[in-house]
Amino acid sequence: MRLAICNEIFGDRPLPRVFEFVAECGYDGIELAPFTIADDACAISALRRAEIRRCAKTAGLKIVGLHWLLADTDGFYLTAPHEEIQDATAEYLGHLARLCADLGGKVLVLGCPEQRNLLPGVGHDEAMHCAADVLQQVVPVLEETDVVLAIEPLAPAVGDFLQTAALAVRLAEMVGSPQVRLQLDCLAMSSEAVSIPELIWAHRTMLAHFHANDPNGRGPGFGQLDFRPILKTLREVDYRGWVSVEVFDLTPGVERLARQSIAYLRQCLAELAP
Repeated sequence: MRLAICNEIFGDRPLPRVFEFVAECGYDGIELAPFTIADDACAISALRRAEIRRCAKTAGLKIVGLHWLLADTDGFYLTAPHEEIQDATAEYLGHLARLCADLGGKVLVLGCPEQRNLLPGVGHDEAMHCAADVLQQVVPVLEETDVVLAIEPLAPAVGDFLQTAALAVRLAEMVGSPQVRLQLDCLAMSSEAVSIPELIWAHRTMLAHFHANDPNGRGPGFGQLDFRPILKTLREVDYRGWVSVEVFDLTPGVERLARQSIAYLRQCLAELAP
């Protein structure tokens, strides 16, 4: 099972230094938030893209893909019932798909609650259709770049749109493309009525990407969530994607979170070995 970590926890540290540290911790890959590279993904030159990809490769890392896709942007919104906003959002997601491919990545994780929460007067069903309209426009670029867009359900405490894995799958099915699938996150799944292993099993055919964290917002092993049954289920469903550590609460310190999260995951995997 390939393990990665999300880069935004390292703040404004230079990417080469981040890559070196992440590789030193033992991760196989790194997941990038576009706002850590530039305010506008469209402004990232071909030279800069090649440089980032080369630096990751030199460190021995694979760039997994991108997440926090619309964070720190203006004028983009997934569920707005306005054609011009939908078109602009779809166009920007297309640019991100090309950026992802240029960096060697294969997945776009679509979370970003602040750019998809329900707007006044817009119900959930209408928002679903708005989001589907946006994502259908992006499909040709996803096919062209061979990038998968993985829709991420979020816990009710985080956002009010797509609060369950079943709703995220329903949106993906409305789009109707194999390039649009599902991202599961442990913190988000912990808010659902059924267990995380049950959710993984139920949605195994749509699962494209996986975020590992504790319901307390820290890394795996920093709370009460036992990852052994989670990793066991991922193996049982023959999940072949990445498991990326994503952390929100940095109180224990970035270095400690990065090191101990992978150490804990590796310990769990070792205990599951035949």
